[in-house]
Amino acid sequence: MRPETLDQEVYEAVFAEGPEKERRLRALKERAKALGARPASIYPLYREMAREFPSFTVPAINIRGLTYDVARTLFRVARKLSVGAVILEIARSEMGYTRQRPLEYAAVILAAAAREEFPGPVFIQGDHFQANRKAFLAHPQAEKENLKSLIREALEAEFYNLDIDASTLVDLSKETLEEQQRPNYELTAELAAFVRSLEPEGVTVNLGGEIGEIGGHNSRPEELRAFMEGFNRCFKGKNGLSKISVQTGSSHGGVVLPDGSVAKVQIDFETLRVLSEIARKEYGLAGAVQHGASTLPEEYFHLFPDAGCAEIHLATGFQNIIFDHPALPAEFREKIYAYLKENLRKEWKEGWTEAQFLYKTRKKAFGVFKKDWWDLPEKVKASIMESLAETFARLFRALRVTNTLEQVLRIIPKTS
Repeated sequence: MRPETLDQEVYEAVFAEGPEKERRLRALKERAKALGARPASIYPLYREMAREFPSFTVPAINIRGLTYDVARTLFRVARKLSVGAVILEIARSEMGYTRQRPLEYAAVILAAAAREEFPGPVFIQGDHFQANRKAFLAHPQAEKENLKSLIREALEAEFYNLDIDASTLVDLSKETLEEQQRPNYELTAELAAFVRSLEPEGVTVNLGGEIGEIGGHNSRPEELRAFMEGFNRCFKGKNGLSKISVQTGSSHGGVVLPDGSVAKVQIDFETLRVLSEIARKEYGLAGAVQHGASTLPEEYFHLFPDAGCAEIHLATGFQNIIFDHPALPAEFREKIYAYLKENLRKEWKEGWTEAQFLYKTRKKAFGVFKKDWWDLPEKVKASIMESLAETFARLFRALRVTNTLEQVLRIIPKTS
């Protein structure tokens, strides 16, 4: 099959409508698998991490827009540098504002892997499958069912890596850490059991939990232990969590200054090291997970493997490269910004400058202008992808996941 045939098949599937879209996406996903793209769980690698940390940190990369082009770029760089330990993910919230449901995301990612002849397993992850606090407190059963419906949809699309996030339910008004974490660990355990009841034969879905909402106070060992002890009491299955997300000073999207630039924040690497060590030695996990890291200074990234960090989540930094790239037509950027100022004005918080408002809301233009992004001139996209490729390569080297392909192929069985 000619490569451009697959490119056209992806485009037609993404922009089809109604039942025809689902039919095309399912066909695309199966075509990509037939061409060698293999969705898999990273669980076997994380079990080895739990026994002996391999001195690399797995990047988990959220792709919000230009998904096929960005994924192809990532797989091309990964193949060149023999990277096997890399995850591509999308959060519950991102699925909404980028207009990418699990089937579409999985089909496009797998097609990109097939197009670039990526030889390793493809780890697709549901990031922040998060309980909405307000909705849960009003109607807990309904919010549980919403999360279970999303989990079912993701598993059917062959997301074999899921991060359950009930940290939004932590109740700091309670006196003890155990009581503060109770709503978190109880719902996490219930949803983990639900995942295990649905996972395909031969697949152990890689599951993560979270002990504190990202952007809040830094996590402490006592919180980790309170969560894990409670989870282990509630969860009755064989395979529980394999990683735990913690807060060490970062925030999603970074801290944006009045001029639209991102403030330099300090990550508490000692806290990250201590929590990762406790997670491995006391609970048999791969280690701690760092969120909200893509806007950190690049000189920080080599410190994450040194701290024993198992996984790091990266999103906004790549979005910033796309939006701020000199090759992006100015009129297209201004068209997006005009839309945001007109339609998302209610999200303009008191005290924000226009630059802060646009920085915080522009991610929501990926869905509204999805076809416009995909239809950008090839020359424009090629220039943006070149910059992303250079960034991916630097990150892979800093996180020390280059030359991990052989190890991943050895550990991850064909049926995982």
